[in-house]
Amino acid sequence: MPIEIKICGLTDPAEARACAEAGADAIGLVFHPPSPRNLELARARAISDSLPPRVARVGVFADADADTILRIAAVAGLTAIQLHGAESLAALPRLLGAPYRIIAVLRSTAGLIQAARALPETVGILVECGRGVLPGGNGATWEWAAAAPLASVRPFALAGGLSPDTVVEAVRDARAAAVDISSGVESSPGRKDVVRVRLLIRRLTEAFIDLPGPAHAVFRSL
Repeated sequence: MPIEIKICGLTDPAEARACAEAGADAIGLVFHPPSPRNLELARARAISDSLPPRVARVGVFADADADTILRIAAVAGLTAIQLHGAESLAALPRLLGAPYRIIAVLRSTAGLIQAARALPETVGILVECGRGVLPGGNGATWEWAAAAPLASVRPFALAGGLSPDTVVEAVRDARAAAVDISSGVESSPGRKDVVRVRLLIRRLTEAFIDLPGPAHAVFRSL
């Protein structure tokens, strides 16, 4: 699959496994107490253990310090760490030496290109619109094409307003290499509608089947 797909905000091991079986490349586990998708460590570990080895287990952190992030990552069985907020991004230098893929979340602003160039090449990039009270896309549709200039600098993932009905248009407008979807495939916060997940993955597959596979992944280490 040329477009890397992360389904985020899983709270149920069976649903996480079903998303992986449908073709998801990465599963997102949220560690941010204000979120309705926040996970206790035992539940997060059960989800990680339910997944096949090829699927990335991405911990989503907002304004957490490096010690907290690394402790949770080890217990929850993560393979990747996604950083939202200034405090989490400040932890980046300490996290780079840890055995995890690191994804930095940037907002689609006038300084997007400069911010991306300031990051190490080994760090994946996720671009979101930055609206809403919680980290992530907050289900908000935005001008995805505003992120397109970044494609000539680095491969990146896109979040915000993505669903089976919008994801193909969003990827084309933004020239994104990956997508990060949560509420657009949910029946309720934290509960995934696997039928919608399958539909989203099928539409991406049909739209981009002629593209080569990615030379660089955002959520995984190729």
